[in-house]
Amino acid sequence: MGRYGDLDYPTLTKRTTLLSACLVVGGFLLADLGSALTTLPGWAFTVATDAEAIGALGIVLCPFVFGVLLPLTE
Repeated sequence: MGRYGDLDYPTLTKRTTLLSACLVVGGFLLADLGSALTTLPGWAFTVATDAEAIGALGIVLCPFVFGVLLPLTE
């Protein structure tokens, strides 16, 4: 057994990157379609912007963390 248990790093990498991409798309859709359909409160735009930023950061970091860094530390 490895240091972190039996983690499946390729699956974790794919799922976290896909989740991050979903955050980016969801934030984009909330900001653009939400404002096109109705007026949104300010906190909704903040949530959409934060989701896009966290998703973009996740797309960059998750492959390195789960695909490179953690397997090397086992």
